[in-house]
Amino acid sequence: MADGTLKVGTITTSSGSGTITLGQSGETVNIPSGTTVSGAVANTPMFLAVPSSNQSVSNTTNTLITFGTEVIDTDSAFASNKFTVPTGEGGKYFLYSSVRVNDMADGKEVQLSFKKNGGYNFAIGGVDYYSVTNSVQGATGSIYFTHSLIAVLAAGDYIENAIYHNHGSSRDINYTYTRFGGYKLIGV
Repeated sequence: MADGTLKVGTITTSSGSGTITLGQSGETVNIPSGTTVSGAVANTPMFLAVPSSNQSVSNTTNTLITFGTEVIDTDSAFASNKFTVPTGEGGKYFLYSSVRVNDMADGKEVQLSFKKNGGYNFAIGGVDYYSVTNSVQGATGSIYFTHSLIAVLAAGDYIENAIYHNHGSSRDINYTYTRFGGYKLIGV
């Protein structure tokens, strides 16, 4: 058979169920750039939110981070500073966050946390990975760090970002370095 282009609207099996194979072992299946992938192989829902301005955080208080700008929200699932898993989209999600807290002192700490359904300490494989802590060592300055995890989420579960510090007075989150995002993983 000669090489050519197959143009169709839908490909299905003759029986209406079963397996359809594209290519064979050793071949490359190319999906050109600019192509929109939807359905089961799309990494959606997907979201990315950033603050609109610096946010003051009180000393020794777990504070929800305010995200005023949605950069990406494929399923309109990010609102009121939280991502809510849409109906029918439960599964494993990659979540990530970054933060920069200005003007911290030597030895003081900042904790960045994910909250699930309003609470801390949600376990993944029996281990709590919900937060990460960083501290200033030997100097005074800003703390910048990131946190990521894979979480199993059901439809209706919601995730928020929280910050905590022990500086002794209020500190500002620097909005230009603060992010909160995630997407559904496929094939897992």
